[in-house]
Amino acid sequence: MFGIVRPCRHRLSEALRTEWMAHLCGLCLTLRGDHGQFARIATNYDGLLVSVLTDAQTGRADAGRRTAGPCPLRGMRTASVARGEGARLAASVSLVLASAKVRDHIADGNGMLRRRPLALAARKVARGWDRAGARSGGTLGFDTAVLVEAVDRQTGIELLAGPGTPLTAVTEPTETATSAAFAHTAKLAGRPGNAAPLAEAGRLFGRLAHLLDAVEDRAADAAEGAWNPLTATGAGLAEARRLCDDALHGIRLALREVEFADPALAHTLLVHELPRSVDRAFGTTTCAHQGQQPGGPYPFGRQPPQGQPAYGQGPLGLNGPQHPYAGDRIPPGGGDGGHSGGPGGSGGWGPHLPPEPPGRKPPRGLLAGCGVFLGLCCTCKMCCASEYEGPWSRKSREGCCQSCDGCDCCDSCDCCECCGCCDCGG
Repeated sequence: MFGIVRPCRHRLSEALRTEWMAHLCGLCLTLRGDHGQFARIATNYDGLLVSVLTDAQTGRADAGRRTAGPCPLRGMRTASVARGEGARLAASVSLVLASAKVRDHIADGNGMLRRRPLALAARKVARGWDRAGARSGGTLGFDTAVLVEAVDRQTGIELLAGPGTPLTAVTEPTETATSAAFAHTAKLAGRPGNAAPLAEAGRLFGRLAHLLDAVEDRAADAAEGAWNPLTATGAGLAEARRLCDDALHGIRLALREVEFADPALAHTLLVHELPRSVDRAFGTTTCAHQGQQPGGPYPFGRQPPQGQPAYGQGPLGLNGPQHPYAGDRIPPGGGDGGHSGGPGGSGGWGPHLPPEPPGRKPPRGLLAGCGVFLGLCCTCKMCCASEYEGPWSRKSREGCCQSCDGCDCCDSCDCCECCGCCDCGG
């Protein structure tokens, strides 16, 4: 599955872990029920946020649950799963965005999709998902044409982008699509006053999703000769990180304006797990249960020059006390990229920029990935393994039913008390 909000299960309390799985399984089963078995491959970690936000605003999560039958990905266990308008909107959005991802891979010539027959077949599947998403969204009063139009503009923007093009110009279609999806949850929940702040949170979440995908795929795209926004625009990792931190801060501020009935899971995912997703993509942290990352705290396993602090450490680092985004302070120039750069000059944070990520295994092609996927399913590694290699991306994944006793990670409480965001009791 794709998506940037992949919370480590060791950080979620039992109640939040159960709730998160209810939305994940609910999205998967809604895709199957409304659009057929094959549509389940559009299940993704970020799409379930739409379902989470809807329930968080209504406060009627228990009423929107049903007991699902045994599933191999749950270790053949039954479970209480989400249903209703939130899950159906999440399914509609997931289909359209999965279609966009397929078309993006076709345009970039990734893997097996560079072959014309497979590209034609994948394009046909993507068009079918667009129509299915539109039908499902229409029953909920959501016009998916906003998503499709935004996705269609992406290819043209990428063709025009070059050195010096702002990254925000490239991420704009994704921002528009996620903004519309987040805002519609307010309509479904009967809280129209939440639409504007949720639209802003969705816009910034879309920016994060696009940038983190670009950062994680940079080495693989370079190996394949595929288009990547960081490479095409000449923007470095420091600029991408600055925009990501900007977006994180903006999301926190936007969520403060949202009226939630039960904010615990939404707050945990959007306020606590998003920064960890950013750190994971840039290689600046690792979950404690996985041990210290190779090479120490310096990103990508390299060591800083002698006498210099590691990236993300010390007074000029992204986590240092002088960093303008520390806590809830508003960054210079506003929360949307108005900062002109740190002590090291324009667009950077000091003279020591983060190193480039090392090369990693190229992603598998479509057929090879399908073979590996079947093997993972048949051996139950997708649900039971502590770690396995993604069938297509070859990125490290954790089994969806994996759990750990005695972990030294911090558990999320049911009602966060650490920053007072979202009026959730802190």
